[in-house]
Amino acid sequence: MSDQVIELTEVDEGIIQIKMQDKVNKNTFSDALTQGLIEAFETIKNQLQYKVVILTGFDSYFASGGTQEALLYLSDGKGKFSDTDLYSLALNCPIPVISAMQGHGIGGGFVMGLFADFVILSRESVYTTNFMKYGFTPGMGATFILPQKLGIGLAEEMLLAAKTYRGGELQQRGIPFPVLPRSEVMDYALDLAKTLAEKPRVSLVTLKDHLVAPLREKLPEIIEQEVIMHDKTFHQPEVKDRIEAFFGQ
Repeated sequence: MSDQVIELTEVDEGIIQIKMQDKVNKNTFSDALTQGLIEAFETIKNQLQYKVVILTGFDSYFASGGTQEALLYLSDGKGKFSDTDLYSLALNCPIPVISAMQGHGIGGGFVMGLFADFVILSRESVYTTNFMKYGFTPGMGATFILPQKLGIGLAEEMLLAAKTYRGGELQQRGIPFPVLPRSEVMDYALDLAKTLAEKPRVSLVTLKDHLVAPLREKLPEIIEQEVIMHDKTFHQPEVKDRIEAFFGQ
């Protein structure tokens, strides 16, 4: 596994933590981070001693979405975001996943976190689904999971306007997740994980399977629809210009 950018640690009995720490790329979906995440979740799937996963980042970064190179690659029509399935790793993990978003969640990084069973945000951090900032329609299952988790009103605003929000602003908008000072996010996540880990693993797996079954069933159809929208919107010359001009701002 890519130890440099993914740290897999048993933090307590039955609790495994995935820490994304690609400091060079600020937790954008570099090849190393992407492959490391896939390998980490595959490892966890085969380790029956674990009952809950904590997914988190480093310092002020949770996950920052696609790299500029990857976006330009898609804009040139050389691939599709669905070629690599990061978006459903947490959803398809057999045991509950806690997204401890202690840092910024940008674009696909924020979306990936929302597919977890539990989401915790930081007041200070920035969260955005900024796909339309670059002129292409959202991917990664964003058009599905945002309305499911945040409600249709806020989801449409975040997706269409591509605005940036602090966690504290989202808390004021009534999102149904804990929003805490950054320094408290991990403690909260660990306390929650310990509460979950008190339960029998088979019961956790069985109940998660039941609760997320509609999401797992519907997601492939949504991904197909998002790919079709990308075929219409991603290859515009303006999109490539925007990616080159605005990336990282």
